[in-house]
Amino acid sequence: MKTLAAGVEGSNPLLNISIFGVFVIITLVIVFRASRNSKTASDYYAAGRAFTGPQNGIAISGDYLSAASFLGIAGAIAIYGYDGFLYSIGFLVAWLVALLLVAELLRNTGKFTMGDVLAFRMKQRPVRAAAATSTLVVSFFYLLAQMAGAGGLVALLLGIEGKTGQSLVIVIVGVIMIAYVLIGGMKGTTWVQIIKAALLIIGALVMTLWVLGKYGFNFSSLLQAAVDKGGKTGEALLGPGKQYGATGTSKLDFFSLGIALVLGTAGLPHVLMRFYTVPTARDARRSVVWAIVLIGVFYLFTLVLGYGAGALVGPDKIKAAPGAANSAAPLLALELGGPVLLGLIAAVAFATILAVVAGLTITASASFAHDVYANVLKKGKATPGSEVKVARITAVVIGAVAILGGILANGQNVAFLVALAFAVAASANLPTILYSLFWKRFNTQGALWSIYGGLAITIILIVFSPAVSGKPVDAKTGKSASMIQGVDFHWFPLDNPGLVSIPIAFFLGWLGTVLSKEHNEKKYAEMEVRSLTGAGAEKAVSH
Repeated sequence: MKTLAAGVEGSNPLLNISIFGVFVIITLVIVFRASRNSKTASDYYAAGRAFTGPQNGIAISGDYLSAASFLGIAGAIAIYGYDGFLYSIGFLVAWLVALLLVAELLRNTGKFTMGDVLAFRMKQRPVRAAAATSTLVVSFFYLLAQMAGAGGLVALLLGIEGKTGQSLVIVIVGVIMIAYVLIGGMKGTTWVQIIKAALLIIGALVMTLWVLGKYGFNFSSLLQAAVDKGGKTGEALLGPGKQYGATGTSKLDFFSLGIALVLGTAGLPHVLMRFYTVPTARDARRSVVWAIVLIGVFYLFTLVLGYGAGALVGPDKIKAAPGAANSAAPLLALELGGPVLLGLIAAVAFATILAVVAGLTITASASFAHDVYANVLKKGKATPGSEVKVARITAVVIGAVAILGGILANGQNVAFLVALAFAVAASANLPTILYSLFWKRFNTQGALWSIYGGLAITIILIVFSPAVSGKPVDAKTGKSASMIQGVDFHWFPLDNPGLVSIPIAFFLGWLGTVLSKEHNEKKYAEMEVRSLTGAGAEKAVSH
């Protein structure tokens, strides 16, 4: 009980639940209002392409600034310092790949999903099935991270010690998320993300100014306080190597993680799908610029919040809390403003989790309904009404799977789980998207080899990595940092497989293409004109 008391002392569970309840009620009302216009497939999947560039940019930042960004990164910086900030840098720099190579071209070429782009000049059914499979796998990994964050956060705030109680909360979060998606579709989900992004950035700004104010707005003083609180290893917080760098393997891990983060964003299906909610490709480009500015500012806040948690709370207390590293930001809020600020920040963190899981669920359900049901099973002859109905049923199934996965993943570091999702996205999706948009010779076999090959290699390397089994037991906690305790079946040395899986996926895409004689030059020329000029692109739907 001592560790639990360390995490929740001073917290007011009733206040926390009340603030969160108010947020849920307000957003559900907004979702209900938005649902009045969700009649067609375009409304449900792409919000009728009715959002402006700035609105969509705010929504993208809401979608992207997940529990990993707020809880995981702040915790990683508090405990590991410089090395923890790698997540912020990687997540932000990744947007340049999305802006320069993907956003505008994708909006011009596709309709609702990533499968639309990949299947544009290839055999529809096998490529769409592969794209849907990849989308579902990436969404599942990302959902695991959000649900794990929900469990850890609630353990901290409500003093729920047993796994059963935390599991119940994960179920409740999942049910609310399913309600958002079923009722509001993409329009309702987008408004939830806009509200959540505003709350998250304002909340982080208030805490950042509060922390800096305690040290006379002198960042150097804050860093010194974090070093002092860190004890014998405090000095290591200011330079690279505290988490990655003790051995040659850990330096490779650092590099592998960085590659996965930088290249993963442009392959994340729930981010790509957001480009279809705007009326033109120009708005898609503006969306990304807005997102880069907002996300960049937020990640500067995480630097202050992470070191602030290290200085004011201390790494030992953070590690001992129920959610471990994920508890750094809530514990900092409690230290700064007592139960009221903790309740407000907790509500923002809950809102973060709800909005992101809603976005992931609608993306995964849209991919299944549009790519698999409408184009693979029904061969393009499904009615829009039946397609939306299948999407809603799929959302419920995905929600149930996410709840079960979240219960199993409860207690894992959410930033790390998200990094695995990025590795899968960078390996399975990005090579195929780039080849489709820029390589004239690329064909169906190349697409299937890069998607399925990248997916299989990434998952195999993750399963047999130290992240899943085989890490040494920590003397203080008595636990291993691996997901599965007490066993060791790892043979791949790196936590994150990006360094190996991404080049192999690119190679498989090339090899599959050159070994096949299929080549549709006319269709590529059509795709190139459409992607660069917008001629024939999907237009906004006016109500």
